Formats: sequence, structure tokens, C-alpha cells
Amino acid sequence: MPDTIRTSGGGHRAHPRRGGFRIAVVVVLTSTLAAIGGTAANAQPAVPADPAPAGSAPSVIEALLNGFALLDRHEIIGTAITLSVIFFAVMTAIMLVRTRERLAVTEANARDEIIASRAEVDRVYALLRAEPQILVVWAAGDDEPEIIGDVALAADADAPQPVLAFALWLEREASRGIEAAVTALRERGEKFAMTLTTLAGRPIEAEGQVVGGRAIMRLKDVSGIKRELAELAVRFQRQLDDANAMRTLIEALPSPVWARDEAGKLITVNPAYARAVDARDPGEAIERGIELFDRTARTDLFRAHEAEQPFAGRLPAIAGGGRVVYDVLTVPTRRGSAGLGIDATEADILRAELGRMVDAHRRTLDYLTTGVAIFGADHRLTFYNTAFRLLWDLDSGFLDQSPSDSSVLDRLRDARRLPEQQDFRKWKAELHEAYRATEARAHEWHLPNGRTLSVVTTPNPEGGVIYLYDDITEPLDLQRRFEAQMRVQGETLDNLAEGVAVFASDGRLRLFNPVFAQMWKFDPAALQERPHIEAVIGWCHALAGDNPVWPALRATVTAIDGRAPVAGDIERRDGSVVKCATVPLPDGATLVTFQDITDSVNVERALRERNEALEDADKIKIDFVHHVSYELRSPLTNIIGFAHFLGDDSTGPLNQKQHEYLSYITTSTNALLAIINNILDLATIDAGAMTLNLGNVDVRKTMDAAAEGVQDRLEQADISLSIRTAPDIGTFVADERRVRQALFNLLANAIGFSPPGSTVTLAAQRLKDAVVFMVTDQGPGIPPDVRDKVFDWFETHSLGSRHRGTGLGLSLVRSFVELHGGTVTIDSAVGRGTTVTCIFPTEAIGQRSSAA
Repeated sequence: MPDTIRTSGGGHRAHPRRGGFRIAVVVVLTSTLAAIGGTAANAQPAVPADPAPAGSAPSVIEALLNGFALLDRHEIIGTAITLSVIFFAVMTAIMLVRTRERLAVTEANARDEIIASRAEVDRVYALLRAEPQILVVWAAGDDEPEIIGDVALAADADAPQPVLAFALWLEREASRGIEAAVTALRERGEKFAMTLTTLAGRPIEAEGQVVGGRAIMRLKDVSGIKRELAELAVRFQRQLDDANAMRTLIEALPSPVWARDEAGKLITVNPAYARAVDARDPGEAIERGIELFDRTARTDLFRAHEAEQPFAGRLPAIAGGGRVVYDVLTVPTRRGSAGLGIDATEADILRAELGRMVDAHRRTLDYLTTGVAIFGADHRLTFYNTAFRLLWDLDSGFLDQSPSDSSVLDRLRDARRLPEQQDFRKWKAELHEAYRATEARAHEWHLPNGRTLSVVTTPNPEGGVIYLYDDITEPLDLQRRFEAQMRVQGETLDNLAEGVAVFASDGRLRLFNPVFAQMWKFDPAALQERPHIEAVIGWCHALAGDNPVWPALRATVTAIDGRAPVAGDIERRDGSVVKCATVPLPDGATLVTFQDITDSVNVERALRERNEALEDADKIKIDFVHHVSYELRSPLTNIIGFAHFLGDDSTGPLNQKQHEYLSYITTSTNALLAIINNILDLATIDAGAMTLNLGNVDVRKTMDAAAEGVQDRLEQADISLSIRTAPDIGTFVADERRVRQALFNLLANAIGFSPPGSTVTLAAQRLKDAVVFMVTDQGPGIPPDVRDKVFDWFETHSLGSRHRGTGLGLSLVRSFVELHGGTVTIDSAVGRGTTVTCIFPTEAIGQRSSAA
């Protein structure tokens, strides 16, 4: 029976080892016999032998022996060598064959074992994959793990690596826990077992242990009762965490929190409750049953507790040594009730303060000229000020009823007080978009009565809209007028003959007209670049050179304070003269004007030269008059003296005709002496050599003395004199002689211009610090073109009257009055007469001379 071996499949097959060996032996013997037979045939003829059965051992041996017997020594050696070689080859072949047979058997066995191992591995993998789980295996000393299983159990990615990225599919705490457990497993071989919940809410059981020198972690999906237990554990942990969080929150709350059992006894309080009742800790407060509220307040609380109903109210308490008001809220629980007290003391104070502030703001808004209307989130009016009511002429009773926004607009539309709209509903809807807007919007309403309103709708953060109404009719009109005025001013500046430039406070050119550019030959484009005053002055030097005006102009334009106006003439190289003047403007800018005064300067020079010539001629005239007056006074004095002697009886009698002639001589000489004295007085005043002899002057007596001096003139002209003054007018400090002389000249002048039968009035009045003399006549009056000349020397006008004077009287009056520090005025109109008023100051002015 041939040898057999057992296959991995459990069957049997023939063993080829012995059969092969036999074949090899037969082959070797056959070869040997052939070799011997060949050798014997060479020695002698063949002798037929009896046939023997093939494979018979005796016949073979016999053949061998017969063959050896026929060989000689050399043949035997050759044959032995041949046999040895043949034997070695045969043995080698036999050994090779046997070795190949063994290798084939070994290979077949290994192949069977591999097939069996693969089948076993497939079976194990099938068993592993039969359940939703993941195996992570770390070989000793190898950081790269082998991951087996469905990675979708822990991560959605197809690559296995995200399985070990625990933070991607676990919560932070769970991720940290599993990472620490894996580290301990790989480093110290510590086992672990825990239940995890993925971010998707899937429970997973994690186990770790060391098997065969390998660290193995298994992640298995929990199902069935285990899953329910895991979910319950997770829910319990969450509730426990929530409870701990709530307990921590309650303990950290600054407001007292408490819980009672069914009997109303305190079972839980927080530290804030303990502090409020002055207990060391919550345990002491519970142990001693210290209540936060007094008996009256607790009555309502216990009533709600027994009725298992919630309670909400404001209760007073004594906490921390002071009175505190709490907003208390209690709710029933399964084992009693729980309560919370929020300190409302500060809220009450803030609420009261807020109320006062709101009232103050409402009162402030009520004084504004801007109409204010506030509508709440329900579109109803919550506040309006007086300006709003007056602006729209609405009844207070209607507004106090909190009308809606739409009803207010409808009433205004019915009264034709809103802008005319083609689609009023659409316009109102667009306006009401402010209730949903986040930013303020501005509108302009042009009302039928011609007014223009600026309406601003501002969303209220608490809901609703605030309307602000401003009547901008007048501002718009002012703006239009301002713009028109600016255009007019621009046109005016552009058409002025003077060059105008405005420099801003920073010294740069802000505005200029064309004449300015033309006068200084500037490029308008360069001026549009707003050059600095320094650059402008530098450009002007090309035409005008250095001038003291330039530094002053620079200082005025660039100065911050003390911007004094600058004025001066600039002579340019072309012979023209430009007058420069500055005006500081309120906004810090400086207006600079340049006027070409070349013609005026030339005329002024000519006039000045002519005036100097006239002044020289006038001086010669005055000197001549003075000289002639002095020269005439001496012979005139002799004439007057001799006329006086002739009239004296001691010199002999005169007939009537001689007396008449002597009277004419005396009158004429006295008049001529008066003229000469007036000229000398004016000359003295003009030379500054006249001195006043000040003293107390009786106003009434001085007026009577002046009137007495003109009595003969009054009689000759048939004119009456009226003196009007208060009896107690008193005195004032002046030179009596000069005052009387001034009044005399005024009266003489008035009589000369008065028609016969008229009245001349001399009046005096005392003021607080002056004495006023007024002389009024009923003459023809003074024309306006003559009025300014009546005080000049030798200026006389008859104005249709019989008066013929020297023109020195009023000049002397003004000189005397001004010498006293007073003034003279004339009020006259043609056909209404003339009134000359002289005002003398009453205070003691001391010794005053004409030089003063």
C-alpha cells in the first residue's frame, strides 16, 4: 500500500517517494548491465544464454559474474572506474530527485497552510466585521497603528486617520479622556473601558488592553440595552452637570434663593441668603431657620406655598443692616416650593430718577421751537410738545387720547395742512416705513399755506418713531437771499474799479476780482492756486519794489491777534500810485483793496500847491488887515477924541448944523472903531494870544447889558426885543465881557435881518452842565448853501434885507464861544427865520487862552 499524507482539506493522496526510488534503481542496474555486456562482446562472441525472466536477481548476478570473468585487469579497472562514476552519478541523481521530492512536498504543505491561514484570517475578519466596531492595534515600538473595522462608526471621512483625531468627533472633555487612556495603555499597559458619545449623539463603547505585546483599542457601537444604559448614563451625566451648573449659578447669585419642603421649612439657601440674614453660612441659616422676611410678608408667601401656587410681588426686608425691597418670585415644586428675591431698591431709585429725568426732558422738549411727536411701537401717540400742537393747530383733547399715527395724518390731510400728494396712501405707507427702519431719514414738506417743513423720522430703539418738525421757511428764504446776495456781491466785486483780494487766516488767497489780477499783471490761473501772501508780495515787488506797506500787510494778514487795519500809498515803477487798505473780517480773514489813485494824487498835488499859494495870499491879506487896523486905530482915536472935544461946551458953542455933522462923525468913527476892534480881536484869537478873564457871570444881567447896547438899533428899525429866562437861572463861569460881546453881535445881526414890526427873542436856559443862549429872529432865513459860510471872515449876505455888515460878527461869536469850550449852531430855513444857539459849559474851566 503506497504511503499517503493528510491534506489541509482532510483527504489523502499517494506518496511518490518510494515509487521514484525503485525506478531509479532499475535505471542504474540497466545501465550497468549494458556497460558490461558491451565490454564482453568485444572479448568473445556472444553465447546465447537461456532467457531468464526480466528483473530476475540471479540472472543479473550471473550475468555480472560472467562479465567480470571475461575481463582482464585493465578492463576491470576501467570498468570499476566507469562503475564508480556511474554509481556516483546515479547516487547524485537519486539524491537530487529525493531532494526535489521533499521540496515539492514542503511547498505543497506550505501552500496548503497558507490557504488554510487565509481562510482562517477571512473567517476572523468576517467575525470582526460582523459587528459595528473598530480595532486599533499598535505593535511594540511602532507608532503607526493598524486600524480594522468600519471607520464610519467614529468619523465620516473615508481615511482611517480621523479615527484617532478624537477632537474631530468627540466633545472636548471626552476627547481629552480617551487620549489620556490611550497614552496610558501604550506606555504602561493600563486597561481602560469607557462609554463615549460622538458629536452626532451616537454612543460608543471604548475598551483598551495589551494582547501578545500589542496595544489594542476597540471602539464598539453600543446597541440594545447597553445603548439605552449608555444613553441614560449620558443623560444622567448631563443632568448632573446641569444641576451642578445651576447649583454653582445659584451659589454665585447676588440675590437670595431658597427652597422649602412641604411643611414650609427651609431646606436649601444660597450664600446670598445667608449674608442677607447675617448668618455665617447657608448651613447655619437652614439649621436656625432664619427667615428673610417679616411675619406679615411671610403670610402671603406661606399662603401661596400651601395652595401650591406661584407668588410674585414686592416685599420689604431688613438685609445687611438696612431696609431693602425685593421683587420676590416663588414657584411650587414636587417637594415644596422654591423662591428668588431680587434687590429692587436700586431699581426703585433708578426708576424714580428715570421718571424725574423723563419729566425734565419732556419739560425741556416742551420749550423747544421744534415740534416733537413720539409714537410707540403700536403707532399711537405717546408724547407731543407745545410746538407740535401749535405747528399743526391740533386740539389738545384729540392729542391726549393717544391717537394713531394714521389718524393724525388723516386729520391733517382733511384740514389741508399736509403736502398735496397724488397717491396719499402710498405716501403714508412710505412715511410709515420709519417704524421698520434702522436709521433716521429727513424729508421736506411743502405745505399748501406756503410754509416749508423739515421732517426727520428717527426710529426709537424701544420701538416706534420720533418725528421732529422744523419750520425752515425763513431759513430757506434767508438761504436764497444769501445766495442771491453772494451772486450780487460777486458781480459787484468783479465790476469794481478797485482791486480786491481776501486772504484767509492761514495767509492764503481765498478770493480776488479781475481788477486785482489786471492791476498787478497776475496770471489768474496762478491766483486760483491760492498762493500765500508771501508769494503775492514777492510778485508785487516786480512792479512796486520795496515799500513799508508790504511788511505791515504781511503782519496784518498772518497775525492771530492785533490785526490792526493798514493803509498806505504804493508808488510803482511806472509812475502810478496805488492806495492799499486792509479791513480785518470777523472770520479771521483780511480784506485787502488796491485803488489806482494816480489821477487823484496828481490833482491833490496841484490842489495842495494852489492851497499853499492861497494860504500865503490869505496870510498876506490878514497881515495887511492887521497892519492897516493898527495903523488906522491911532488916527481914528485922535478923530474920536477931537470930535469929543468939539462937542464939549468948553470948546465953544456949535450951531445945530454943526451938532448934526459932529453926530455923524461920532457915529461913523464909533462904527469904524468897532470894526477895527473886532478885527484885532479875531487877529488876537487867531494868533493864540487872547486870554479869558474868567469869573462868575450873572446870566440875566449879561443879557440885559447886551440888550441895552442895541436899544438905538431897535428903535431905528422898529423892532421889539423879547428876553426870556428863568428868574433863578443863576451864574456860570466865563469871561463876562466876551459873553456880552457875543450876545451883542448876535442881537445886532438878528436886528439887521429882521423886518420892521417883528420881534427878536433872546432866551437862556440852564442845563445840567451847560448854559444855553438862543437868539431868534423872524427874518428871511438862511439858504443851505450859505449856512456853512456865515462864520467865515468878511462873509456877508443881505438875503434881501437892509442889513449891510462887515461879515465879522458871527465869526467873532464862534471864536468867543469855542474859546470857552462851547459850541455854536444855526437852525434856519428860508422864510422861517433863524435861531443861533450858543452853549457855554458851566464848570470852572480855569484860565483859558486861545492857544488851548
